[in-house]
Amino acid sequence: MTRYVDVHPENPQPRAIAQLADILRADGVIAYPTDSGYALGCLTGRAKELERIRGIRGLDDRHHFTLVCLDVSQASQFVAMDNSAFRAVKACTPGPYTFILPATKDVPRRLLHPKKLTVGIRIPGGEFLRALLTEVGAPLVSSSTTWWMR
Repeated sequence: MTRYVDVHPENPQPRAIAQLADILRADGVIAYPTDSGYALGCLTGRAKELERIRGIRGLDDRHHFTLVCLDVSQASQFVAMDNSAFRAVKACTPGPYTFILPATKDVPRRLLHPKKLTVGIRIPGGEFLRALLTEVGAPLVSSSTTWWMR
């Protein structure tokens, strides 16, 4: 089932954010705006939804997925950051950047690049996405969809 939820980007309505969180918790995939385009996303640990995203985008198993995290503290649970990486992430976030870093053991194997064992992290600056991440209490697994704007 497809649903359209209209959310104000700078002042997101709590009711709309709750609807999107419910869709995600019910094993849904959402298309949503980011700082730099649009993305498809689901909650972490959802194998069936990852396959749906791969199917929609036509991706193979070497695709880097991105974990969209609320803050650096949440991101540090999923990636190993030395001091220089931490400083770079802290200086550039929140914002429209994705950092590809070595994954920790907390990252499900299906999210990792199969040979490099890395995962992308992103810490958004937009109010809508920050409100959604706060509501669900977990990072989103994301894949950009700029291909559908061509």
